Amino acid sequence: MSERLFVLLQYVIPKLALTRLMGALAGLRAGSLTHAVITRFVAKYQVNMAEAANPDPTAYATFNEFFTRALKDGARPLANAQLLCTVDGAISQFGPIEHGQIYQAKGKQFTTTALLGGNAALAKQFENGLFATIYLSPKDYHRIHMPCRGRLLEMTYVPGELFSVNPATARGVDGLFARNERVVCVFEADNGQPFVQVLVGATIVGSMATTWHGVVNPPRSKSVWTKDYRDQQIVLEQGAEMGRFLLGSTVVLLFPEGDLEFNTDWKAGRGVRLGEVMAD
Repeated sequence: MSERLFVLLQYVIPKLALTRLMGALAGLRAGSLTHAVITRFVAKYQVNMAEAANPDPTAYATFNEFFTRALKDGARPLANAQLLCTVDGAISQFGPIEHGQIYQAKGKQFTTTALLGGNAALAKQFENGLFATIYLSPKDYHRIHMPCRGRLLEMTYVPGELFSVNPATARGVDGLFARNERVVCVFEADNGQPFVQVLVGATIVGSMATTWHGVVNPPRSKSVWTKDYRDQQIVLEQGAEMGRFLLGSTVVLLFPEGDLEFNTDWKAGRGVRLGEVMAD
């Protein structure tokens, strides 16, 4: 199938209905059938089960349990750096936020304000800052961790589309990451500066969850909602788990203007691992 046809089909398929169906199937306890599906998935996508806390594919009661599997201790040692990579995946894009615009792919950008659900005041705090967009493929570990120590300020759910978030769709759909359903998590670092992790939904992503809230969706609200945590002391250490995807997607990170410099080994398309140096 051509890339153009793949993208065009996404405008006509019932993405929400498909996502609900796949989410329901992924949560089924179907015994040997579930184990057969997991075993086939491991083989097809060459999932490295040796890194899992439980490496036995038949030990998981549901596909969701397998997909959000924990890593064994020591599988992702944390580098000594100001910011750590928060997920396993591949770099979609990264770089400066210029004139409130975030680079998506050749000829395509989206605004920081749109990504953050229309919150212009929050977006303003990232003018001339840095962004990183990381895509999680089916074979990857699907828990999201902290780039640095941070105190949770607020979480916003933003309803949206459910386009695929793979590289082909990023090249073909305008404003992809600011159009899809997403969960915007705002933190304050120890230096008092804000930073954001945006969990972006996609086709067949059954749900997104955070460690402080639990499952965020479903249900899927038709309007934006925000929970404020400033009256609580929810502090997550660098490298700590902060959320997870039930079926894979993308994370967009935002950092304010400062003296941070991204890892010089980074480039678009490069594979990255949780715990490696993001910026110093």
